Amino acid sequence: MIFNPDAECMEREARRKLQLAYLKNLVEKLYATVPFYRRKMDEAGIRPVDVRRLEDISRLPFTTKDDMRENYPHGLLACPKDRIVEVHMSSGTTGKPVVDEYTQHDINIWREVMARTLAGGGCTKDDIVQNCYGYGLFTGGPGAHYGAMTIGAEVLPMSSGNTARQLMVMQDFGSTMLTCTPSYALFMAEEAAAAGIDLHALPISKGCFGAEPWSENMRKEIESRFGMKAYDIYGLTEIVGPGVSFECEAQDGLHINEDFFYPEIIDPETGEPLPLGEKGELVFTTLTKEGTPLLRYRTRDITYFMPEQCSCGRTTLKMHRLFGRTDDMLIIRGVNVFPSQIEHALFEIEGTEPQYVIVVDRGATHLDDVELQVEVKQEFFSDETKGLESLRARIEGVMKSKLQISVKVKLVEPKTIERSLGKAQRVIDKRKI
Repeated sequence: MIFNPDAECMEREARRKLQLAYLKNLVEKLYATVPFYRRKMDEAGIRPVDVRRLEDISRLPFTTKDDMRENYPHGLLACPKDRIVEVHMSSGTTGKPVVDEYTQHDINIWREVMARTLAGGGCTKDDIVQNCYGYGLFTGGPGAHYGAMTIGAEVLPMSSGNTARQLMVMQDFGSTMLTCTPSYALFMAEEAAAAGIDLHALPISKGCFGAEPWSENMRKEIESRFGMKAYDIYGLTEIVGPGVSFECEAQDGLHINEDFFYPEIIDPETGEPLPLGEKGELVFTTLTKEGTPLLRYRTRDITYFMPEQCSCGRTTLKMHRLFGRTDDMLIIRGVNVFPSQIEHALFEIEGTEPQYVIVVDRGATHLDDVELQVEVKQEFFSDETKGLESLRARIEGVMKSKLQISVKVKLVEPKTIERSLGKAQRVIDKRKI
């Protein structure tokens, strides 16, 4: 389903003209109203009149998460304070939170892009959407809520947690669509199996999952356990929340809502733009935002653009699903490793549960050691010790082959790794402690 064909199927050249008009207006506004951006542009030697082509965006300064924290709470506000109708922010676990302030215009955009996002996953006005993203200052719950209501679907605003109640509501209200983090979807499936609930017998048939990187094999696991189609969605608090990009029925890349968010891929080391199709760091400019617009925000997410025409009919540029984040990437004995690579390999090994933790430490030799703790299906723990040893050796062999590093595998019993009701904590890096 395409929610807004006029915008999502627009000719690319027409969209580029629209983007340029928006970009010129944004740069003029930021230079006139936000001292932080005026100073940054002056330091870069560029003025609003110098932006004549879309390619000129590469001359403009970046914005980082540190910039947002240093300007907390209202330093990046680009409109009168009395026009702000809603505020969201990050958890702020590593310092001051990043703040996103919305005018009514911004909320309307958010409703639009989230309607496109859920429609991409097949949502219609006839659906009952069980929204298990967290509400409050986190953008996940409100974003999915706004999108479903815009489509005209019925929304169950469950938020995260209280999984037994989630499953009861799913059965009693006939939920047809699920929205939550992929790790929480797996936890729900695990709890349903323990309670004797057959998810395949329920009307739930599709879900939109995001807020954390997840692998293709994790998608297959969710689809198998629920008997549903699982769609990847992408967003971040700094830009709007969820709704920046989304998968359609083709499940082959995420369509970027680029009439609102201008995307770039840069070399994370040099900051230079990379050619189309080359993997690098994702950067976004909020073209139409009024409250706290951002210029060239460095997301730290690693992906690449997919320029091929999509079979769904949308003409928007697609991005590959995330490989990870530059700040999540582990450098193990000189080798770059993303947790999603480990996850993807692990899900192909029979006998394991989709729950794992990566523990990185530095031993007496001052070399990096990696321990991969993996839950094993109950029947393996009931088997002979040699069966466990064989499984452990097989996992270590697969990791060595896929990652080119040696990983020590520790097999643990089912349900011993801590579950998350939101974003899963997959890495414990003791080298930083």
